[in-house]
This record gives sequence, C-alpha cells and structure tokens, in this order.
Amino acid sequence: MKAGWETKPLGEIIQLEYGKPLDASQRKSDGLYPVYGANGEKDRSDTFFYDKPSIIVGRKGSAGEVNLTEARFWPLDVTYFVTFDETRFDLQFLYHLLSHLELPKLAKGVKPGINRNEVYAIDVATPRLPEQQRIVTILDEAFAGIAMARAAAEQNRQNARAFFESHLQSVFSQRGEGWMEVTVGQLVRDGVIAKPQDGNHGEIHPTKADYVEVGIPFLMAADLLGGRVDTKGCRFISEQQARSLRIGFSVDQDVLLSHKGTIGRVAILETDQEFVMLTPQVTYYRVLKKSEISNHYLYFYFHSPKFRNQIEHVAGAGSTRAYIGITKQLDLKILLPPIAIQQQLAVQLKALQDESRHLESLYMRKLTALDELKQSLLHQAFSGNL
Repeated sequence: MKAGWETKPLGEIIQLEYGKPLDASQRKSDGLYPVYGANGEKDRSDTFFYDKPSIIVGRKGSAGEVNLTEARFWPLDVTYFVTFDETRFDLQFLYHLLSHLELPKLAKGVKPGINRNEVYAIDVATPRLPEQQRIVTILDEAFAGIAMARAAAEQNRQNARAFFESHLQSVFSQRGEGWMEVTVGQLVRDGVIAKPQDGNHGEIHPTKADYVEVGIPFLMAADLLGGRVDTKGCRFISEQQARSLRIGFSVDQDVLLSHKGTIGRVAILETDQEFVMLTPQVTYYRVLKKSEISNHYLYFYFHSPKFRNQIEHVAGAGSTRAYIGITKQLDLKILLPPIAIQQQLAVQLKALQDESRHLESLYMRKLTALDELKQSLLHQAFSGNL
C-alpha cells in the first residue's frame, strides 16, 4: 500500500441513510426528479427527498447493488443512500469503492437484504482527496474505453445471431417445386410422425420430493439449452418411478419443443439411454417415416421466425400464461419440401448455425475478458497500485 493511505472501517467514511416510501399519487413518468429503487431508477416525481448527488445502495431485493444518483432524487424504502464528508472524500471514488466491495455477497434472507452495520464493519484503505481524484480520472477514462469496447462486442454478438436468424427467415419464406404446407395432425394421421406427447400432468406428475441424485433424466424447458438437451445438469427421478408413469417417454433423436411457460425452445435429444422422461413443459416430436421428413429439418423449421410467430400467436390466445396444449399443437402448420431438399437445407443450416455460435462464443469471451479487466483495474485502484 502506498504512503498516505489509511485503513479504517467503512462506517467511519460513509453513512447509509434509509430511503423513504413515496405515495403512488406523487409518482409520474414525466416528473422532474428520479425515484430510485434497489437496482436503479424506478420512476419519476416532482418531489425530491435529497438535494445532492449521492450513491444508492440496494437494501432489499436487489440488495447491495450500487448506483450513482442525480443531484436531486427520492430514495425508496428498499434503499440506502450515502452521505459523507465532502471535504475528505470524492463521490465518484466512493462509488467505485462500493462497487469494488461486491456488497451483494452480504445479502441474506428469503427476500435478500443487507444490514448496514455489516457494511460499516468492512475495513477499507483510502488515500487523501487529491489522490482519490487522480484515481477517479484514470478509472473513468479506462471504463469509458471498456464500455465502448463492450458495446461493440455485444453488437457483434447480436449481429452473429441475427445473421443466422435472417437466413432462416429467407429459407422458410420461399416455396419451390414440391413444397407443401401440412399440419402436425396430418403428419400424425399419415403415420409420418408419432402423435406429439408431453409429460404426465396431475397427481401422477413427479414432484420435487421425488427427485434423486442418479436416475432417469426428467427434462424441463430450462434443460433445452442452445439447441441441445442438458441430460447431466437436469433433475432425475428413479427408474422405478419413471416406468410407472403413463406418458412422456422420449427417445434418442426426438425433436423436443418447450410449450409451457417458456415457449419455443427446441433441441434434438441425443442419449444412449433407453428413454428419458419429459415434464408437462416439453413435447417430443418423433419421426416415424424418415423417407418423408428429417428430424434435423424439423429442428430448424421450429427455429424459424415463420414457426415461432405461429406458436407465439397460439400460445398467447386467451391465456394469462403462455401454453400450447397437445390438441392445439396438432393444428400447427409445417412447411415441407421434398426429403432431399430437407436434408440439404439441414446440412447448410447446421453449418451456418455452428459458425454463428462460434462467433457468439468469441464475443462472449471478449465480454467476459472486458468485465475481468474492469475488476482488475478496481482491484489495482484500491490496492494503491494504480
């Protein structure tokens, strides 16, 4: 630690003042002053509670989150706001210091909250005011550069995904010779696919109490990730219980579609097990006549904007929670070219999807590296090494 730095409890540097409730009648979206909740600005009001710039620290809910305020603001009762001796400390320095301390780790309880006495007890090292201001200048300049680089990486990540999605839109907007539009129900009646099926509903549905450490994968919508099925990190039920169930047995190469709560996640099941079990959130689509339909084509068609618009419309009709029952799924329309074209498109789309995911992965790693750089700079700053 450099000379001139002093270590003391945070409670000797700042005070965390309680925010106050604000009646709904005093809130207005076009108000003059910001109203802060635990994780940032929540509303506006023509009334303010504190007339200096400060720092909001989430007290309940998004406990420990840190935000800078405008000059006049209203802090809600789920927050603390910071007061301090302005002759000895710089506001921006204290903001960076509190951000560096990772206060959310102090949160406790079912509705996470932080106790200000625990915050006060943290020992921190601070230099004199001129050195604080020098550090702030360096951090602000560096963080501005990081923010620009991060925005560019995020845009590039989105562009990589958008390129693949735009190609899907283009492919499935056309109709060549031999293309036809059929319903899922027609494919079932013609024996091309099995009747789609989800997991057991009602009293027979396995519950949390039935989960075991090792057993048969019990797949929920959340287990369909990036076109793949997570059969390792999912829930499990015993084989004995699984075999006692009536429906929901999914097998290798089934196309899985989430249809309840989280609508439209798609994956192809790859497993060496005899079967896995589905919850009522997931439907399997099983190809019976491979000479007429490719499961990989079906997988990509389910990703297309054309199909997604269809299921979102059906899922949202007359329901407060997104859901498409099996009966409604039978009415969904699928655009089918001849099998040779299906197979060709599946190969082409797989190559594009792999490239898109590779680019997304590269940009995600860059975003992670930029976040790590920011934390490294904060660590250096508050270790006296900047």
